Parts: sequence; structure tokens; C-alpha cells
Amino acid sequence: MKIGITGGIGSGKTTICRIFETLGIPVFYADTVAKQIMVDDEILIKGVKDTFGQESYLPDGGLNNKHIANIVFNNEAELLKLNQLVHPAVFRAFDTWVANLKTEVPYVLKEAALLFESGSYKMCDKNILVTAPLELKLDRVIKRDQVTAEQVKARMDKQLTDEQKIKLADYLIHNDESNSLIQQVLELHHLFLNIKH
Repeated sequence: MKIGITGGIGSGKTTICRIFETLGIPVFYADTVAKQIMVDDEILIKGVKDTFGQESYLPDGGLNNKHIANIVFNNEAELLKLNQLVHPAVFRAFDTWVANLKTEVPYVLKEAALLFESGSYKMCDKNILVTAPLELKLDRVIKRDQVTAEQVKARMDKQLTDEQKIKLADYLIHNDESNSLIQQVLELHHLFLNIKH
């Protein structure tokens, strides 16, 4: 069974994934994989070069982040083109990852910041949304990334709101520092173990 997990920036979804991992559940981190496949997925590399030019890659094969950023930054149409190349490559990587799992597990998690925005939630059997109060999310990201509140809000504006995501989610985890995260994860874990495929 494939379970998607997402949450807005600063919601704490990575922390929650770590708790699932301690329970023996494998987690696919889509955003980390996306960075990796930009330099080792041949189909994606060709697509990026065809769309944004040969100079999208450095002579050593690394991604020319500055070149890509100059094109897609503040340009919704170009960013959409990039996402239309990257998202299918991440979907392929996820399918390969699942197929190559060495041990038998009851379910896997796919952690993705843009789970709903990319449409990849439709490829999961169930989806979890991690929520947290806005002030708490802002505080976490400001401390973690050493950025301003305005910079964090600009990043948040590129994602769906929690209200929009709640409509698409099957389960919620409230990371508001008053509800036990471990308790919430354990409840979902036992629920997933008992779902019959």
C-alpha cells in the first residue's frame, strides 16, 4: 500500500516521516530524489536540455542551477514547464524504488512537498496531511533556514493552503506542539496495518 504524506513548509512532515521510519516503514523523499534525478535520469536530462538549452548542465554533468533559476524564477509558465518534466521523472523513480524494496513491508510512505499540487496523490492509496498553525510554521522555517518571514511567506504562497489540502487528504496529523506526534503516528500505523488490500 502506498501512502502519500505532505504538509506545508514548516509543518514538520520530515520529523513525522522519521517516526514512521523507526517503525520500520520505508520513506521515499520525493524532493531529495528530484534533486538526484536531475543529474542521473537520462530522459529528464534530455527534456531539460531541449526545453532550457544545453547550458542547463555544467561540463561535469552537474545541473546549472543559476541558469535554471534565472529562467523559472518569477516566471510561472517556465516553472510549469520544468515541473512537467520533473514530476513524471519522480513518479518513475518512486515506482522503481517500490519495485526494488528488498523486504516485505505492509506499506510505504511517499513524502512530497507538492503531493497535491503535482497530482501524485492520485497514485497513492491514502494520503496524510501534516498541519501546523501558521505562526509555528513561520517560526520553524525562519530558525531552520535563517530567512525572513517575508521569504517564508513567499514560498508558502506557491503551495496550496492547508484548507485546500484538507479536502484532498484522507488523514490529518496535527503538529501544533499540544498533540503527541508519536501517538498520532502510532494510531495511523495500526490503522494501515489493519487495512486489507
